[in-house]
Amino acid sequence: MKLEHEELTGKIIGAAIEVHRALGPGFVEAIYERALVIALKKIGVKAEQQTEVKIFFAGEEVGVHRLDLFVEGEIVVDLKAIKDLAEVHFAIVKSQLRAAHKKHGLLLNFAKPTLEIKRVICE
Repeated sequence: MKLEHEELTGKIIGAAIEVHRALGPGFVEAIYERALVIALKKIGVKAEQQTEVKIFFAGEEVGVHRLDLFVEGEIVVDLKAIKDLAEVHFAIVKSQLRAAHKKHGLLLNFAKPTLEIKRVICE
């Protein structure tokens, strides 16, 4: 069974692995974010940084979510450089997906010796 956006997520993951191999763990998230945008651009994938998505309650705007990366207008990518991912990180990506009216996200943790990659789906 083929996953929706499998090709695009594969390109994002491949670019993230390239960044992780080149830089390794130990940098702040912003460094990985900029490097990943460069790696994606190199392969012809459009990624917007720090995209603001408005949050509404009862029809009124109550704030904004800032997405680390919004790739090809489809995939929300949240970058971390932390010891361990926790449930709250998955909850944040799911809330970002709901706010952006999208289904597919990736949570990437660059702090590990091997890049930690988690898919996040919001039904």
